[in-house]
Amino acid sequence: MHYLNIDIETYSSNDIKDGVYKYVDAPDFEVLLFAYSLDGSPVECLDLTKEALPKDIQEALLSSDVQKSAFNAQFERVCLSKHLGVPYYLDPSQWRCTMVHAQELGLPASLERCASYLSLSQEKDAAGKNLIKYFSVPCKPTKANDGRTRNLPKHDPEKWQKFIDYCIQDVVVEMAIAERLSVLPVAEREWDYYSADQRINDRGVALDSELVASALYCKDVKMEMLFDELKSTTGLANPNSRAQLLPWLKSHGYSAEGLTKADVKKELKTATGELRRVLELKQETAMSSLKKYEAMERALCSDGRVHGLLQFYGASRTGRWAGRVVQVQNLARNYLKDLDDARNFVKARDIDAVEILYDSLNDTLKQLVRTAFVAAGDQEFYVSDFSAIEARVIAWYAGEQWRLDVFQTHGKIYEASASQMFHIPIEDVDKDLRQRGKIAELALGYQGGPGALKAMGALEMGVPEAELQGLVDDWRRANSKIVRFWKDVQTAAHKAIRRRSTIRMGRLTFKYRKGFLLIQLPSGRHLAYARVKLEAGDYGDKLTYEGQGDRAYFTRQDTYGGKLVENIVQATARDILAEAILRLEDNGYPVVFHVHDECIVESRGTTIEVINDLMAQSPEWAEGLPLNSEGYVTKYYMKD
Repeated sequence: MHYLNIDIETYSSNDIKDGVYKYVDAPDFEVLLFAYSLDGSPVECLDLTKEALPKDIQEALLSSDVQKSAFNAQFERVCLSKHLGVPYYLDPSQWRCTMVHAQELGLPASLERCASYLSLSQEKDAAGKNLIKYFSVPCKPTKANDGRTRNLPKHDPEKWQKFIDYCIQDVVVEMAIAERLSVLPVAEREWDYYSADQRINDRGVALDSELVASALYCKDVKMEMLFDELKSTTGLANPNSRAQLLPWLKSHGYSAEGLTKADVKKELKTATGELRRVLELKQETAMSSLKKYEAMERALCSDGRVHGLLQFYGASRTGRWAGRVVQVQNLARNYLKDLDDARNFVKARDIDAVEILYDSLNDTLKQLVRTAFVAAGDQEFYVSDFSAIEARVIAWYAGEQWRLDVFQTHGKIYEASASQMFHIPIEDVDKDLRQRGKIAELALGYQGGPGALKAMGALEMGVPEAELQGLVDDWRRANSKIVRFWKDVQTAAHKAIRRRSTIRMGRLTFKYRKGFLLIQLPSGRHLAYARVKLEAGDYGDKLTYEGQGDRAYFTRQDTYGGKLVENIVQATARDILAEAILRLEDNGYPVVFHVHDECIVESRGTTIEVINDLMAQSPEWAEGLPLNSEGYVTKYYMKD
């Protein structure tokens, strides 16, 4: 096996923010520079504005005997696929991504920040961003640049040489990161998952472009009408301006200090007259959820499909996928019973019909967002979703037998939980008790208390605040083995750190290696917590580590048994989903995207039962875990 480390610089008039597939879809896309190292040799850079890729390099890119590596390898692989003009994308199984390796270890997903975090002597050239802006994106025509819209090497040879040096340095840094991380390698099975992920992104999913265009038309028309009414009612030149609108609202009895969604919603409870109408208009113009239509329109490629919707290992704590481009992980649910009619009215751009039949254009368009994803031609979507996957996994880990019995039989966990909590037969659980069982199940599995119940909406569901602690106590009494599991996980993690050793606990193994706490899952994959240590806390030692915070860079964070269990359970659910994806693909059922614990297969001539059965097979390493998957068949994506 030979090894080729790569970094490229490119040009495209399409914005990379819309995804690499749309980026390379531009007619003017081209690869400018190709820096590489073969088998660890000194890095060279080919100027592709002057020469073609040598034949031996082209053969290496196509050869299964050469392993290609890059930081964010999807970019290099997709761009080089387009550059080579292959009638398919380069085989992802031949590629390794150093960014994925870094993310699996809980490290920054940026080449520059990862190198800095590891304190490498090889550092990314900080001047690169300005060089990319100069050579890789269109420029604004001015008198000074003779009205050109693109900077070429001849326009600044000195900068171009710096660009070449920058490209070389990126390979040097990527190789240094790979070398440092090699002591904690990625499991080979993860690269199988990565390859499947890349094939799914390559495959993409079709869009109903007519629906998207019509939805945007209806939104724009409605927004103009609302804006005109706002101007007329307030007399303001620009009622969208906070500086103009807030004083007007204050003069009409508005008491909140801001204009957030929550502020407006609260004020509407008491507002009357003009104030109420203006607040209603303000609420209606807040169509941020409809920006997904704009993202779809921008990302649509010439093949009628959107690609790159998912990022592998997007969540560094668990390894779950993250949504990209359109962000399919938070699509609005649909409750309309007659989706076909609603879609047809929007396509006809009949705003009046939509508002008469469905009350709100905004809400209707929001509910139709997911239906813009469609099965192409005579294909159909087979949508299959794991049932209560996290509740099943935590019961399996903890050995909470009554819960496992529920999942092996009727599966009614909310009713069964209420039965256990309140010591009554399951058939006597009424609607109110089931609601309490449901909210407890959703909020309390990871050591949550009354605050977790509130965050899950317990008060809005009618549970009195005075009863919250009792609900926590009842759930914990009914799930004593899960409570014990929280404590055991925390104890094992602390022991591994304190002793700098390996601690085995049931199906899990806790290790301390090179400053990392590693939790080995039954799949063989490790969860990683960087620069971990024990510090004094209010209730004894607490486990702290460095990881991605709310801001752009890493912060020291603390964790505890319940939170570690949440990471373990969600990570295990992710591994089960990854195995299901491989199983579907191996059986000839191509996945076009997936959302949380749900797979969307584009196929024809099969049944949903076949897909569900393939989904619900437990991996070899998950013996005794009762899985179930349910689904439906549809021409467009929806929430059944």
